[in-house]
Amino acid sequence: MKINSLALRSLWRGPAALAALLALVASGPLRAQEAAETAASEADRVWAETERALTPPVPPAEWRERRPSREEIEQFREQQGKLAAVAAGRARNFYEQYPDHPQATQAREKELEMVRIAVQLGNTNATARLEALEQAKLKDPDLPEEDRFELRAAAVQRAALAGGTGDRDAMMAAFEAGARELMKEFPGRDEPSEMLLGLAQVADAEKARALAREVAEGGGSDKVKASAQALLKKFDALGKPLDIRFTAVDGREVDLARLKGKVVLVDFWATWCGPCVAELPKVKAAYERLHPQGFEIVGISFDKDRERLESFVEKQDMTWPQYFDGKGWENDLGRQYGITSIPAMWLVDKQGNLVDMSARDRLEDKVQKLLAP
Repeated sequence: MKINSLALRSLWRGPAALAALLALVASGPLRAQEAAETAASEADRVWAETERALTPPVPPAEWRERRPSREEIEQFREQQGKLAAVAAGRARNFYEQYPDHPQATQAREKELEMVRIAVQLGNTNATARLEALEQAKLKDPDLPEEDRFELRAAAVQRAALAGGTGDRDAMMAAFEAGARELMKEFPGRDEPSEMLLGLAQVADAEKARALAREVAEGGGSDKVKASAQALLKKFDALGKPLDIRFTAVDGREVDLARLKGKVVLVDFWATWCGPCVAELPKVKAAYERLHPQGFEIVGISFDKDRERLESFVEKQDMTWPQYFDGKGWENDLGRQYGITSIPAMWLVDKQGNLVDMSARDRLEDKVQKLLAP
């Protein structure tokens, strides 16, 4: 702090004047300290606001009492996507404005997380920022392989969704190409091979067998090879009758061998499975339209709670029989036929042979063709 000579002369007049001079000299550091404390307090306030922005919105309270419509869900997702992008911007502003704040590192992590969520919810305006953040992170030579793989795998999935533009075959081709890129980049990891096996679960029979055989004979771990062998065994059921017999929860006796002449959908599902429930309107529509022509459905439930299953089936007016043994993923029929993910929808033709393991796609069209004389 600068003090001119006139000030010194006017102040130098005894002990009181000396105390005043010392106070004047000391006021400079005090003001600097006060300014620093004020700045820190402001940064903490901004971080608190940023944290509030990072909190996701809760669904409307009335959704607890009624099931929202598809349009309402889409509107809510769109709102979430926009808010996630706003939250990401707040996090970015924070760490750029306060780079030395203790929460600056967390703010950087939160920006990436929020941008990723925004893109997942369909906010395409955030895609460029997400790619920039991921590329910057991938350039870090100290980035652990686990994080590197996670970033690359997420990019592959996004590229498949974007490249498909609603075309299932194009989407699957893009996903397969991305998985093969990952196999080259990360030769010691099982995940790319597991991605190919996941693709085999929804591909047509010929493609599925080829993918499973490739993984089984590849250089992956014993675990992933065993999974591929199990999948090949499951595919061996194609073209053959299914040995499915049980007493349904409503007491009906079910035997697929007695349903020859009918087209049968074998639906492996559960009430707790969101994608399964999402498929239900499509399944019911196909059943209502084609049941009079000879279309039947047999449900194989992976539920553990019988009362919940019975209540759900009654409420949803699902009139077809349901298998239940209360074992969840250890479901006897699920284990017998190698079911590792649900929904899994299989079609049995009028001769009683399993002909399609991916009936979820274009269900009604496939059933109509199988019903044709």
